[in-house]
Amino acid sequence: MNQKALPEKMTAVAITEPGGPMVLKPEQREMLQPGEGEILIRVRAAGVNRPDVIQRKGLYPPPPGASDLPGLEAAGEVVMVGEGVRRWHVGDRVTALTPGGGYAEYCLTHETNALPVPHGFTFTEAAAIPETYFTVWHNVFQRGGLKERETLLVHGGSSGIGTTAIQLGTALGARVIATAGSAEKCAACTALGAVRAVNYREEDFVEAVREETDGNGADVILDMIGGDYIDRNYAAAAMDGRIVQIAFLNGAKATADFSQVMRKRLIHTGSTLRPRSVAFKGRIATELEAHIWPLLAARKIAPVMDMIFPLKEAWRAHERMEEGAHIGKIVLDVS
Repeated sequence: MNQKALPEKMTAVAITEPGGPMVLKPEQREMLQPGEGEILIRVRAAGVNRPDVIQRKGLYPPPPGASDLPGLEAAGEVVMVGEGVRRWHVGDRVTALTPGGGYAEYCLTHETNALPVPHGFTFTEAAAIPETYFTVWHNVFQRGGLKERETLLVHGGSSGIGTTAIQLGTALGARVIATAGSAEKCAACTALGAVRAVNYREEDFVEAVREETDGNGADVILDMIGGDYIDRNYAAAAMDGRIVQIAFLNGAKATADFSQVMRKRLIHTGSTLRPRSVAFKGRIATELEAHIWPLLAARKIAPVMDMIFPLKEAWRAHERMEEGAHIGKIVLDVS
């Protein structure tokens, strides 16, 4: 193994019991050791995502073998590599998708699930990339098959996922319509490239999509809301439209008119990222590096940063997310 001198203990933020944000507490953990194909990262910043909140509440247990600590993305320096690691060396700056464990001074991931920090990016910016970019790439472009000149409807447009989807869709030649819950959030969506932002508290997104597409509808719909949005998504979709489900903020059960699925030849699919295999995530990383990393390096796209909190105040980051006022990504500063 190739490594730097490391402490025996590290600080991590653990979920002490299922509950509210205050159950997130700093504690000392044993130093980690990378297994075959793994790298150990000295975490400088960690992204905060809604699955972390759901895990904290006791509703989203980590997959077998994963760390019990929250945190699905982290950026920092490689400080140790396991057997068989070929790409990375001690000192390399990486940003990585992790199966858990990002809320700590050190975390492990497989070498194929890490990517270089884009040129000119800070660690806090880099930590805001993996979870959302992997999710959007897989769901919008791989599962949804979004093509140039098609229309993408993004619900929750001001969230970390939403701001990423708007930017990637626009950068790759699609027309993007977004929904959000305030005038400020809608303005953020249009600033990122959305041709229209619909305040769902004041306007029906189905009618807005029809207006914006001359009655044709949206070719791809990225939905994290669920509930009554499911039936309305079918109404807003174009012929041969693809609806991709990634969460259910309004509930996982709904009443829907399935004749629309038949009449419009719709595809309604969905996915979760965390339980997928290392190899699967590695294939997404390869595609991102080829197609998206040049756009990041050129600053044609970048994560939208909301607020940064110290690691030991992760509970404040969770409060911020649950308040719902954030625009873009919430990040923990671990350095």
